[in-house]
Amino acid sequence: MVMNRMALVQSKLTAQGQISVPVEIRRKLGLRPGSILEWTEEGGRVVVHRAGRFSSEEVCRALFPEGPSKPRSLQELKEGIRKAVRARHARR
Repeated sequence: MVMNRMALVQSKLTAQGQISVPVEIRRKLGLRPGSILEWTEEGGRVVVHRAGRFSSEEVCRALFPEGPSKPRSLQELKEGIRKAVRARHARR
């Protein structure tokens, strides 16, 4: 038995491949300018989801997979900055 589905709302695709997300959907999903949408195929249908958010711990693990670096003194940090600046501006 085939069920006819009524569209909740519709969008039109522009020649540049852009669509407008209807206000009802933006409100329902809490979308704002800059929100990221994920497009997936599920059973022959395209489904749009609001992209998940990542916690600061997840971001930290992705950036520093081997864990946090050892604590450094203010003097060590300043010396590291001096060395980096000298190396960057050294004549070649």
